[in-house]
Amino acid sequence: MKRGILEVFLIDAHGITHTNFIGTPVYYVLLQCGTKEYRSKMSKGDNDNALWNQKFVFDFPMSQWKKLTYIKLRILDKELFNDGGFVGETIIHLGGIITEGRDRGYIEIKPAPYNVVLEDDTFKGELKVGLRFIATDKLQRKAWELKMEAKNSEELMISPIQNLMKLPLLRFLLYCFRKTKQYQLKEN
Repeated sequence: MKRGILEVFLIDAHGITHTNFIGTPVYYVLLQCGTKEYRSKMSKGDNDNALWNQKFVFDFPMSQWKKLTYIKLRILDKELFNDGGFVGETIIHLGGIITEGRDRGYIEIKPAPYNVVLEDDTFKGELKVGLRFIATDKLQRKAWELKMEAKNSEELMISPIQNLMKLPLLRFLLYCFRKTKQYQLKEN
């Protein structure tokens, strides 16, 4: 049976409305697509900015994806005594993404800013979100997941090692350069 997987990369928000009268705002996002809903982690913002860097996965049969037209992201602010101070929302229409992803088997939309709509239908701030849609059957999906896991673990292993190697090498070369310069100055 063919399935569709929508990965949503919730990056950050800028210029959003601060709803608390007292204290630092603590923002979170409710993501809703069809019958599934996720809640992001809390993000302490500096009044009108927030950072999440989280990935959410919505997995439905292709027959259900044909009926799903959008994903709703509601930004909320944790109040002093309760959850849910409404900050704003973003609705991303999925029609073209699902159609293209179904035809190609895969489509990725790089993280981009989407307007945050307030209760009075005005805009204030931006929510940065990336999307990836994969249309697969069970065998293809398992192979794709294994490939992505290998790629991610390879990147995690190489990147820190490379960074650690670069810094000492640069320091060593700088040290050698300085010692050579000092030695040359003493001889003159």
